[in-house]
Amino acid sequence: MSYRYPKPGGGSILCVREIAVFSGTAHPELAAEICGQLGVDLEPVSVHRFANDCLEVQLQANCRERDVFLIQPIVAPVQEHLVELLLMLDAARGASAGRTTVVMPHYAYARSDKKDAPRISIGGRLVADLLVTAGANRVLTMTLHSPQVHGFFSVPVDHLHALRELAGHFRRYDLSNTTVISPDLGNAKPASHFARLLGVPVAAGAKERFADDRVTISSIIGDVTGRDVIVLDDEIAKGSTVLELLARLRERGVRSVRVACTHGLFAGGALKRIGDQPEVQEIVCTNTVPVHPEQAAPKLTVLSIAPALAEAIRRIHNGESVSALFTP
Repeated sequence: MSYRYPKPGGGSILCVREIAVFSGTAHPELAAEICGQLGVDLEPVSVHRFANDCLEVQLQANCRERDVFLIQPIVAPVQEHLVELLLMLDAARGASAGRTTVVMPHYAYARSDKKDAPRISIGGRLVADLLVTAGANRVLTMTLHSPQVHGFFSVPVDHLHALRELAGHFRRYDLSNTTVISPDLGNAKPASHFARLLGVPVAAGAKERFADDRVTISSIIGDVTGRDVIVLDDEIAKGSTVLELLARLRERGVRSVRVACTHGLFAGGALKRIGDQPEVQEIVCTNTVPVHPEQAAPKLTVLSIAPALAEAIRRIHNGESVSALFTP
């Protein structure tokens, strides 16, 4: 793929740097959809496992002086897919890629963003350093767990969100009696943005986390009684936070609940546990992470973020503004 740009006096000049898109094994379906949106081929990648369990990665297309994009969300098995991505980066650098951009729709280590106990690692920063050391010149990601994770990278980061895609879905409903609620104050800013897109009020829960799967929401800030509620979170893993919030919303007498998130991880049967709650009418996520067939549920709706990622890739390749994607 190449782009032609107009030049004074007629004719055009050919952009020398061509695009090459590769995918790891984490989410090839999303990569194929992105390439379909771009109108380019998804280049083949060979991943081989040796007898000693080490991986070898080969990018099976020319990379020399090309604009290379490596698509790989960091999802379970996280360490496997992370090492695979690091090897892909090293292979692209060794093949003389002109520039290598990591397209990482989900960054699992973004949750490890601070030192909240003695003698623990800040994994989000360490993994960012590993990606840059392996050869990443740029990172394209979506809905980081904490905004400060953006600053862990020493290369440019384009940080997208899926609020427009989620808002487009919910605009199909009657929102005259709707309130958006964030499970905690840390996610209140995106929830407020989402509420503005829908033209509805916003509320938030006061959450305290004691362990990975044990949280308490002591109160709800905002009016939700008798209202239709949209719960917005960045990701749902075990679903403990959402279930705790649902209990508080039930006590406040909400009329109905729809649950929305960007990253639908749904570990340990979370999707079923949330879907079994009688007040929950729908669970909405995007395809930043693969949703496996065994996770399929009648209440689940999966939205595609491939068009947004494809447009961001096109803009990065052409040197255009990515932030302009969020301009009203």
